[in-house]
Amino acid sequence: MDTPSRLILPAAPSLVTAHGRAALLDPDGELRHLTVAEARAALRDLPPPLVVHEAATLQRLDLSIPVLDLLDLFAFVMPAVTAAPTPSGLARALDFDPPATIEAAAALLPDIAIALLGRLDQSASLPMNRRAAGLAALMGEAGWPWAKPVAAALGQPAARPDRAALRLGMILPEWQEEAPRPPPSSYPVPQDAARGRLADLLGGGAEQRPAQSDYASAATAAFAPPAAEGVPHCVLAEAGTGTGKTLGYLAPASLWAERNQGSVWISTYTRHLQRQIEQESARLEPDPARRRRRVVLRKGRENYLCLLNFEDAAAGARGYNLVALGLIARWALASSDHDIAGGDLPGWFAELFGSGLLPQIADRRGECIHSACPHWKRCTIEHVIRRARGADLVIANHALVMAQAVWGGLDDSSVPTRYVFDEGHHLFDAADSAFAAELSGASMAELRRWLLGAEGGRSRARGLARRLEDLVAADERLAAPLDALRAAARVLPGATMLARLGEPTAALDQIGPGAAEAFLTALAAQARARATAAERESNLDIEADLYPAEPELAAAASDLARDLARLEAPLTSLRERLAARLDEEAGTIDSTERQRIEAAIRSLKRRALDPVASWRRMLAAVNEAPPEPGERPFHVLFIRQGRDIALLSHLLDPTEAFADAVASRAHGLLITSATLRDRTTAMDDVEQDAEWQRAESRTGATHLAAPAIRAAFASPFDYPAQTRIFIVRDNLRETPEALASAFRALFLASGGGALGLFTAIARLRAVHARIAPALDAANIPLFAQHVDAMNNATLVDSFRAEQNACLLGTDAMRDGVDIPGNALRLVVFERTPWPRPDILHRVRRTHLSHGDPKTYDDAIVRLRLRQGFGRLIRRAGDRGVFVLLDRAFPSRLESAFPTGVTVSRQGLAETVAAVREFFAADRASA
Repeated sequence: MDTPSRLILPAAPSLVTAHGRAALLDPDGELRHLTVAEARAALRDLPPPLVVHEAATLQRLDLSIPVLDLLDLFAFVMPAVTAAPTPSGLARALDFDPPATIEAAAALLPDIAIALLGRLDQSASLPMNRRAAGLAALMGEAGWPWAKPVAAALGQPAARPDRAALRLGMILPEWQEEAPRPPPSSYPVPQDAARGRLADLLGGGAEQRPAQSDYASAATAAFAPPAAEGVPHCVLAEAGTGTGKTLGYLAPASLWAERNQGSVWISTYTRHLQRQIEQESARLEPDPARRRRRVVLRKGRENYLCLLNFEDAAAGARGYNLVALGLIARWALASSDHDIAGGDLPGWFAELFGSGLLPQIADRRGECIHSACPHWKRCTIEHVIRRARGADLVIANHALVMAQAVWGGLDDSSVPTRYVFDEGHHLFDAADSAFAAELSGASMAELRRWLLGAEGGRSRARGLARRLEDLVAADERLAAPLDALRAAARVLPGATMLARLGEPTAALDQIGPGAAEAFLTALAAQARARATAAERESNLDIEADLYPAEPELAAAASDLARDLARLEAPLTSLRERLAARLDEEAGTIDSTERQRIEAAIRSLKRRALDPVASWRRMLAAVNEAPPEPGERPFHVLFIRQGRDIALLSHLLDPTEAFADAVASRAHGLLITSATLRDRTTAMDDVEQDAEWQRAESRTGATHLAAPAIRAAFASPFDYPAQTRIFIVRDNLRETPEALASAFRALFLASGGGALGLFTAIARLRAVHARIAPALDAANIPLFAQHVDAMNNATLVDSFRAEQNACLLGTDAMRDGVDIPGNALRLVVFERTPWPRPDILHRVRRTHLSHGDPKTYDDAIVRLRLRQGFGRLIRRAGDRGVFVLLDRAFPSRLESAFPTGVTVSRQGLAETVAAVREFFAADRASA
């Protein structure tokens, strides 16, 4: 590629690594194929090389050297644009043909660099680049190697460092307050109108799916007017993979919002799925500006950039922290919503600059000072809040919806009345997390930090007194409870104590005088005393029953409860005094001050009073009479020791709390998923009804005042023709080598495009180390959770970008992979995904299984298998193979798979041959 005269490309080699080898393009143009040892030696005598993803590249060489990471340059030139962090990913983002080998990738890196600098050259006059050269020069002072090429491309090679480019609180636009939205009306959504809206969304050339239109029609029942207080319209709609449920519910939801001038909240399980729904909403409103007003993606505050925390971080930034903040400043100018966790900030950003930076510049755990903040009128979070108030569709996640139920409303006290719960099979887990309580060293230390602020070190955490200092100045009666609060908060453990408790040899006679430390040490002692020798020697968490509590633990719980009561008193006084001021000055206080006080009252309740009250209840339970064997508990309390020591309290049935706090207060809700029921085929009417009852129990619908409306729609795919299922009957558990040989043979037979799911991290790592060389020799990229220097989102993006790549992950990776097409054509389960046999599961299988614990376990396994199998076929033209490497797999679990698909039990050699034959026609046509 010819380089324009004002573009300066450093004289640098290009380096691309794979497992066990590397491709190196010398500055003089010689392309070398090297082993790891040869690459390490060659790089000692060369200038810093061009790479893509420094951490992942150098990890494969076990080397630490300066590099020029093209991801840095990409983030500066194309902020708020996501791309897979691989040479192929950047090539696609810049309209190059993806390289087929690491040698081709190494040869392409200089062209990618020139193309990026060329984009800066062409866009130098744009408003967002007004301070770009000065920002690059500032980053250059901190050691950023791209500073001079960037400044030259912008036509300002002599640009001076400009810290004004970091002052986002002065650069970003202000939000404007608008009148509150009136309550919505109650017009229903006619079924024919929903079908018509769906047809409009699909367009004339779309594939006809009658089940999708029927689904949209059935979903309208969730938008009917409420007929009785506390009796919502609840629709349970199971839609098989490929039905098109996203557009199926967007059609009636958008119609209801338009007809009634109200908001529908669409909740899903993961951030990735939120973004997918947002992308589908483009069919509803193609114009980006109008869609931004009508559709808002909403998360918890900790997901968004905080301008005050960014300002604090930038004030003392040095070195590569300053470089990272410079790239964040570039991103903030282009971002659509300033979501730093799963938004348009690339997921690999944290991998380049460390995981600690982004939490530091986000809104942290109730510290927001709202209208007292100098940047409040430009606050990125307030922008999103205000947009959501007037939006037709708010795309949220289960965790946020549950949190607002626990808190009684969001930051603006809004409580939705219409919900769509996508991925409804996860409602149990989401409710379990939301309504559980934890009393641990970390949770108490976090509250201490929130109340007292930083106590040494370089943290800029503000204590409560500093956050409320303007309110104290206006009302001196707040000073006394604040002083009492500061004194009482010191009973909570700090970082030093937590480090001491981390020693496994901690004993009661070694502790300090604090009640919190005594309680945590007693918890640890009881947990280790009741653990097996194997559990104590392993690196895994130890769990132990709370009951019967040892006398030392019971006494320590009483002492800590007394100290927490002393802490609760000034917290309550402070909150009451703030509320009294609102009442006393109702006629004179301005709206900004009122909002400030209301926010402080909410924060005191959510961050301090609610946790302390919960902890006191848990401590009281320690001294209660233990439940009788077999007695059905309301709460399940147990001890867990790992990196921290904790007393945990879970509801036996969290969906009951979900129904009470969320569902019963709504007017209508649609709960939908491809896997609401355990079994869906070969059942008579009685069995069908039993399965629906179990689905209602798992989603909380059984706790509502009126029965749910049931609807089911089969997948449109021809699974017998499009898929194959194999259970390998060879014994592969004896050695890691045997298991690895199976994965290697299967992945090579499919030519890549494979997802391997594991139930243990150790086995994943062992398999990865043994199969990586063979896959690399076959030019099949291999990515792995807990091995590569990438987070889960980056791994999935990289896997998606490389059509023939393979990805290894734990079972938790299963729900995060949604990859239509040939890039995912083989799913391999390392063994049957039985539920973890922990204390919580033991109690739930006893009391929620209706007397049949085996059926309870089987339902969980079938659900996981159905979800894993469902990853394979996402479109009509997809083909895929599902393999389970477990000869002990019970035949009764085969009902997890679609009717008509033969489950073949055979040896590994026969399975490998069958996989190769199944994909042979695809390779021939390609």
